[in-house]
Amino acid sequence: MRLADAAEVDEVTPPAGSASPDAATGANETLRRPSGHSLDDSHHPRNSSEHRKAFPVLAFNYEHVSKPFVISLWILLALLMKLGFHLIPRVSHIVPESCLLIFVGLLVGGIIKAMDQTPPVLDTKLFFLYLLPPIILDAGYFLPIRPFTENMGTILVFAVVGTLWNAFFIGGMMFAVCQIEAAQVGHVDLLSCLLFGSIISAVDPVAVLAVFEEIHINELLHILVFGESLLNDAVTVVLYHLFEEFAHEGTVTVGDALLGVVSFFVVSVGGVMVGFIYGVLGAFTSRFTSHSRVIEPLFVFLYSYMAYLSAEVFHLSGIMSLIACGVIMRPYVEANISHKSYTTIKYFLKMWSSVSETLIFIFLGVSTVEGPHNWNWIFVIFTLILCLLSRVLGVVGLTFIINKFRIIKLTKKDQFIVAYGGLRGAIAFSLGFLLTDTEKKDMFLTAIITVIFFTVFVQGMTIRPLVELLAVKKKKESKASINEEIHTQFLDHLLTGIEDICGHYGHHHWKDKLNRFNRKYVKKWLIAGDRSSEPQLISFYNKMEMKEAMMLVESGSAAKLPSLASAASLHPLDNKSIYISKTREQEIRKILRANLQKTRQRLRSYSRHDLFSDPFEDSMSEIRFRKQRVQMERRMSHYLTVPANRQETPSARKVWFEPGQ
Repeated sequence: MRLADAAEVDEVTPPAGSASPDAATGANETLRRPSGHSLDDSHHPRNSSEHRKAFPVLAFNYEHVSKPFVISLWILLALLMKLGFHLIPRVSHIVPESCLLIFVGLLVGGIIKAMDQTPPVLDTKLFFLYLLPPIILDAGYFLPIRPFTENMGTILVFAVVGTLWNAFFIGGMMFAVCQIEAAQVGHVDLLSCLLFGSIISAVDPVAVLAVFEEIHINELLHILVFGESLLNDAVTVVLYHLFEEFAHEGTVTVGDALLGVVSFFVVSVGGVMVGFIYGVLGAFTSRFTSHSRVIEPLFVFLYSYMAYLSAEVFHLSGIMSLIACGVIMRPYVEANISHKSYTTIKYFLKMWSSVSETLIFIFLGVSTVEGPHNWNWIFVIFTLILCLLSRVLGVVGLTFIINKFRIIKLTKKDQFIVAYGGLRGAIAFSLGFLLTDTEKKDMFLTAIITVIFFTVFVQGMTIRPLVELLAVKKKKESKASINEEIHTQFLDHLLTGIEDICGHYGHHHWKDKLNRFNRKYVKKWLIAGDRSSEPQLISFYNKMEMKEAMMLVESGSAAKLPSLASAASLHPLDNKSIYISKTREQEIRKILRANLQKTRQRLRSYSRHDLFSDPFEDSMSEIRFRKQRVQMERRMSHYLTVPANRQETPSARKVWFEPGQ
């Protein structure tokens, strides 16, 4: 009762210093009331609806979606330009697609500049973290492994030695140019020139992909130039950070130079190891995705991107990490995932890389309009001349050494295309954008943009006519057949055997060792089901059969295919098709995989000091024993059925009939 009375007292007489309940209610109603209503409206609740603001049916708020709207509009504009570009064959055969995109960027940047707005610039963080990884992942995941490994030595020489030559040659010669009084750039020291040379020396993979895929150059030249553009990233990163650090310190010691050499191996090998780890994790994860096919492509994208970011955390080569991850992951992932997931990965990577490439070239054009520029005729012209000269001298000199070790020599035409295909692109621009010194940065960026425009527009537009004029071999459009695959595998085994006999441990020997280790250990852990023990030829046939079926469906020739999912069908003489069920087909495939004759691969030990016979080698194989037994039975049956009129001596007859007695 006392609590109730106290509550009633509290309701009637509020404590001192506090507002009454009516006042509090009025305050709450005022907060809920739309703007423009007075406090007196609380006394007329019925008439408040007459003064309330109407519900907004349509509103306009562009600032909320301005940035994504502009980016989407740019991408849509670029895609429409690309669509119209490829609909006009005369233009697309003369002008590369990258030139069109840069022109679109120049046009968009000019329009924004004319409207007194600030055009967006190609930000370094945006480029390296979001735009570059899809392009490198697409190139690394679908990298042709065989030509890449067969030409690995040549690619490494061009990527490492060639990039070092270009950096030091351009940097040293540009320092000599800066000493000219007419150039008025005497304040640029040697370390700054070497830093500029390291930025401008590297071949750009984005520009190479954009141009070389359109001219359909042969596989050898394409993999040489493209492989160089991928693997020179480690050299560029090390040289850039090395000279940037030296430029700030002002002094260089022998210990610093040795640490720079060690840093190169750490950056390159560390990046490959990071990509290898994530590639194995991605392949192992794909073993368990048979019940969740929808998320299979996501693992490929996320593991690859995590490999790139993890390498960048430790200042390792993110490009090499991404390539290693894609190369390691692909064969095992494709054996585990479904065909729909494979198609999703393929087309999504192509689309993603195409969009990134489009934005890169558009941003490059817009950034050119925005500036700021510090134009120095002598510095820019000598930069362009020295880039071309160093590229030609480097390719010719290194090829002279490389041809002494290559079986298939690089001809003069090949050397010209490799030298002429050394295109520069957005990576050089983004590295130059990271510089801190404003005066040098503006002059360096102006020279870099000039070199990029010259290589993309002049060299990119003239390389196709030069390829046709020189009659350079084009890319083979037809796909490999079963017959070619059989002969290729046969030659691989033959060359491996020749190397073993000669005692030469060449790349065929180590390739065979790696394949055995892969079949014996790695496939069992990374591939689920019976696919881990599937022979290589059957795997190739399955892939070729599936590609052929997909091509027929995409080309509109699906009527030629059987109506059921199984491709194995029998057509008897009465024109009635009898189809094998899916379960029966899987059972037949399993029996074939388990019972196909496996080639016995054993390496016999040989020593010039020990020539004792091997009892295992003297033993008769099962097939040979059966053949000899059949021949012996035929001979016995022939002699046991000798005609009676044949003259034979008793001794001879006794000899022939002794085994049967």
